Amino acid sequence: MRLLTEFGMGTSLRRGDYTQAAKRAVQDALWHNSINLAELFGFEKEAMRITVDVSVQRPDQVDVAALAEVFPYGSTTFNVQRGGLDIARPEGTGNPTIMANVALSVAFEMEREA
Repeated sequence: MRLLTEFGMGTSLRRGDYTQAAKRAVQDALWHNSINLAELFGFEKEAMRITVDVSVQRPDQVDVAALAEVFPYGSTTFNVQRGGLDIARPEGTGNPTIMANVALSVAFEMEREA
């Protein structure tokens, strides 16, 4: 059962790094919230099931394994899709500024085994 959804936004200002922008979006969602769901429901933190929806203009450029390293516990599932923004440089040269958006959904298997 899904209990919580958190949102984040991240950027790669100069390097054109979609993974870095997505990682910063994940960190934004995690670091700005301090809700201890596992303890609230009496579960171990490792029991958390986290679905991570990532949107960037070039989903094929996101390294999901690098994003998974951000999470210290729980099992993660990633859905990377087209979205976010690429903002061209005013001078028209170089990498665009990349904006990534993330939604994290946290769930637990609420039925305990007897």
